[in-house]
Amino acid sequence: MKQACTVLLLVFFGLLALPGYGQQQPPKLVSGTFSHAPFGQFVDQMEVQTGLRFYFDPAAVDSLFVTVQAQNQPVATVLEQALQNTTFRFTTDDEGRVFVYQGRAIEPLMTADFFSPQPVEAEDAAPARADNNDLPATPTGRSRYVSAAEYKVYEIGSGGAGRATLAGHIRDLKSGEPVIGASIYSEVPNIGASTDQFGYYSLTLPLGRYDLKVRGVGIKNTLRKVVLRGNGKLEIEVEEDIVTLKEVVIEAEKDKNVSGMQMGLEKIDIKTMKQVPTAFGETDLLRVVLTLPGVKSVGEGSTGLNVRGGATDQNLILFNDATLYNPSHLFGFFSAFNPDILQSVELYKSAIPAKYGGRLSSVLDITTREGNKKKFAGSGGIGPLTSRLTLEGPLVKDKSAFIVSGRASYSDWILKQLNDKNFANSSAAFYDLTAYVSHEFNDKNSLYATAYMSSDRFRLASDTTYRYLNQTASLKWRHTFTNKFYGVLTGAYSHYDYNISSTGNKVNAYELKYSIDQPALRADFSFFPNSRHTVDFGVSSQLYRIAPGSFTPVGDKSLVKPNVLPREQGLESALYASDRFDITTRFSLSVGLRYSLYQALGPRDVYQYAPGETRTESTLIDTLHYASGKIVATYHGPEYRLSARYTLNDRSSVKASYTRTRQYIHQLTNTASVSPTDIWKLSDGNVRPQIGDQVSVGYYRNFKSNTIEASVETYYKSLRDFVDYKSGATLVLNPHIETDIINAQGKAYGVEVFVKKLTGKVNGWVSYTYSRSLVRANAGTPADIINGGAYYPSNFDKPHDFTMVGNYRFSRRISTSLNFTYSTGRPITLPLAEYYAGNSLRVYYSDRNAYRVPDYYRVDLALNIEGSHKVKKLAHSSWTVGVYNLTGRRNPYSIYFKAVNGQIKGYQLSIFGQPIPTVTYNFKF
Repeated sequence: MKQACTVLLLVFFGLLALPGYGQQQPPKLVSGTFSHAPFGQFVDQMEVQTGLRFYFDPAAVDSLFVTVQAQNQPVATVLEQALQNTTFRFTTDDEGRVFVYQGRAIEPLMTADFFSPQPVEAEDAAPARADNNDLPATPTGRSRYVSAAEYKVYEIGSGGAGRATLAGHIRDLKSGEPVIGASIYSEVPNIGASTDQFGYYSLTLPLGRYDLKVRGVGIKNTLRKVVLRGNGKLEIEVEEDIVTLKEVVIEAEKDKNVSGMQMGLEKIDIKTMKQVPTAFGETDLLRVVLTLPGVKSVGEGSTGLNVRGGATDQNLILFNDATLYNPSHLFGFFSAFNPDILQSVELYKSAIPAKYGGRLSSVLDITTREGNKKKFAGSGGIGPLTSRLTLEGPLVKDKSAFIVSGRASYSDWILKQLNDKNFANSSAAFYDLTAYVSHEFNDKNSLYATAYMSSDRFRLASDTTYRYLNQTASLKWRHTFTNKFYGVLTGAYSHYDYNISSTGNKVNAYELKYSIDQPALRADFSFFPNSRHTVDFGVSSQLYRIAPGSFTPVGDKSLVKPNVLPREQGLESALYASDRFDITTRFSLSVGLRYSLYQALGPRDVYQYAPGETRTESTLIDTLHYASGKIVATYHGPEYRLSARYTLNDRSSVKASYTRTRQYIHQLTNTASVSPTDIWKLSDGNVRPQIGDQVSVGYYRNFKSNTIEASVETYYKSLRDFVDYKSGATLVLNPHIETDIINAQGKAYGVEVFVKKLTGKVNGWVSYTYSRSLVRANAGTPADIINGGAYYPSNFDKPHDFTMVGNYRFSRRISTSLNFTYSTGRPITLPLAEYYAGNSLRVYYSDRNAYRVPDYYRVDLALNIEGSHKVKKLAHSSWTVGVYNLTGRRNPYSIYFKAVNGQIKGYQLSIFGQPIPTVTYNFKF
C-alpha cells in the first residue's frame, strides 16, 4: 500500500505543477485553534474554510496530530506550522488541490482523468494487474471496477455551509439488486446509516473530506473517498462476498447486535436459510424461523408460529407488504415461499415498529429479490417431492428488471408406494407462482409490482378433496422528495379461500367454502433531519371482507340442505409516527405512537342476549339489523412504542422496550396446528378486540472482534380479551359463533438466550428459551369459567426449548450441517374416568391442559456439495444430501383416544417416525 501511494504521489506531482501559483491567486486565510487534533479533523476544517481540496494517504497520517493556532493566516503558513518537525511536506496546484506526502520535494503534476478511471465489465472476476502507472495493483479478489471506485475521490455538492446530506443506494455489482441492511459510516466523526428495503441510505455529515466505509452481511467491505461540499447523491455498487477457508474478517465498526436500536429482531438472509437441514431437502423459511429463540410450533408438520407465548393468529405475515393468511403447503409440511426468490426475512418479536399493527405477537416481514438488472439469469432445483425454477433479467438495463418463480410438487408417486391401500389411492399436490417487476423512472421515482399465488389440492384415504388458495398482489410507488425525505405509497390485495368437497356418495355430495379478502392502502414516509434523528410517519387503511362459510349440495341427486352464513366486513385504519434519536453517543431512544380505529360494517344481523346470562341460543332475546355501510361497532385506541439502548462499551449494551398492540381479527380453530379449515372472525358487538402489552429487557455482548454475538432477553406479556373456547365448541358454520367463544385473559413470560457465529469454517447458532404461556377464563357466568377461574397452560405452552444449528465447511465445495431440537411436550386434556348419568355413559376429563404429551427432540444432518467455482461456466450446480430425523424418534404430534371393547384407550400419533433421506439437485445460471 505504501509503495502504491508513493507511485500515485510521484504521478500527481510530476504532471500538473505550474510555477508561480502563489502569484496567480490571492492567498487563502485560515483561523482556528487545534490542540493535538487528528490530521484528518484538521484537514476537514481547512477544507470548509478555504474550499481547497486535500489529498493524502490516510494510513500514513493515522498517527499524525496537529497543534497550531492561527488567526487569518495564509494556508501555506498554517500548513508549515502544522507539519514542522515531521517528515511530511505539501505542495499545491492551480486548481486548488493540496497534496500532503512524505519524501523529497516534487512537482504537482497529474493526468486530468486520474480520479475517473474507466470501469470495466463486472464479470471480470480475475485479479487486476497494474499494466501502467495510472492505477495501483488491484487487491486480490477485487474487480477493477470496485478497486477504481475505492481510489476515486467523489466531490459531492457545492456551495454548502455547515452540514450536508449524502444519499443514494447500495446495490449488488453483478445483479443491480439493492443490498438491504448494509452500513455506510464515517469513523471520524462517528456517524453512520443503514440501507432500507430499497437499498437506500441518507447520511448527514459536516462539510469536509471523508473515507466512507461500507459493510454488510454477504458483501465485501469497501470504501468511498468523498469530499462533501453540499447535498448530493452517491450510488454505490458492491461485490458479493465469497469467504475463503482461512479468511478471518475483522470489522472496524460496532456490530448491530450491540449498537443497533432494535431489540427482539431477528434477520435471516437466504444464504443462512439454505444451511439448515429440512424435512424434504428443500430450503424452508418457516423451519429456519422455528430455530430462533422464542419461536415455537405445536409439533411436527406444522408451520403455525407461536411467538413468545402468542397464538398463531397473532403473527402478521407480510409478503412484499401484502398480508398472507396461510403460509404453508400440504397441512404445514412445506412453507408457501419459494426460497430462490427470497432476499431477506425480518422477525419482530418485541419493540414492533409503529408502522406495523393489527397483530399482538410478532411481524414476519418477507422481502423478495428485485431481479437481475444487468443480465439474464436463472436458478432452480429438483427434489424427491418438488421442483422449482426462477428466471430473471433486465427489461431496461440498470433501470428495470423482472423475476418470475414457480414451484410444483409431484408427491403422488410416494403415496402409491405405501402398503396401505387407502393411502395408495390418495393424492396430494401444490404449486406456487411469484412474479416481480421493478422500474426506476429516474433518481426520484421508482415502481415495484408483485403478484403471488399458491394452490393446494389433496385427498387422503377418502373421497373428500381439500383445496385452498392464497393470492396476494402489491404495487408500490417510491418518491424521493429530498435526500432527507422520501415516501412510499402502497396498494395491496390479499385473498384466501378453501373448498372441501365430497362426491363419492351422490346423495350426500356437498361443497364447503370459505373466503377472506383484504384490499389495503398505505402511505409511509421517512425523514432524516440529521444524523441523530430518524422520523417515520404514515397512514394506512384496510378493508376486511369475509364469507364465513357456505355448505351447498353438489349435483342434482344430493339431498344436502344448503347453509350459507351472512358475510362480514370491517374497516381498520391507523395513523402512526415515530422518532429514533441519539441523546448521547451511548444513549439512544425511540418513541412512537400508533392510533388505530376499527369499525364493523353492515349489512349485518347482530344478536342480543339476556344480560347476566351465558350466551346460548336459548338466551337470545333480539336481533338488530344493520344496512349496508352502517357502523355496527367501533373500537379504537392508542398503541405505544418505546425502546431505549445504552451502550456500555464497544462490546456490550443493554436495551429495553414497551409495546402495546391491538388486534381486530381472530382465527378460530379447534385443531392443534394451522388447518385449511380454520376460519377468521372479525370483532363486532359481541367479540371484542384483543389488546396486548409487552415489556422486554435485554443484554447484548459481542466476542472475538465481533465474530460471535450473544444476547439474553427477558419479557413479560399480558393479553386482554384473548379468544378461547367453551368445551365442545362448534366453529364451522356456526351462525351464533359468539356463544362458543370466551373472552379470556392471558399472560406470557420468559427468558431467551442466543449465541451466534456466522463466520469461519465452523458457524451457526445456539438458542435456549424458557417461557410460559397461560390463560385464565374467570369472568361471566359459571358456564364461562374454566378450571375454576385459575390460570392454565395454553395449547402452545412449552416451557423449555433448545435448538442448535451448526455448519462445518471442509472445503470451498463441501460442507455439512447439523440441526438439533428439543422442547417440552405440549399440554393436553386427558379422559380420567367413566361414569353414568341419566342411564348414559359419560367420560370425566381432567382440568383443561393439565397433562403433557412426551417431550420432543430431533436430529437432522445434511451434506452440501457444490460444483466447481469456475467463473465462465454454463451453469453452477450443487447437491444436498440429508437425513431428517436421523435417530428415527417417534415424536408424538398428538394423543387421541378410542373406545375398544368398552374401554377407552390412548394412542400416540407421530408424523415422522423414521429417518427420511433426501437428495436435492440445485442449479444456477
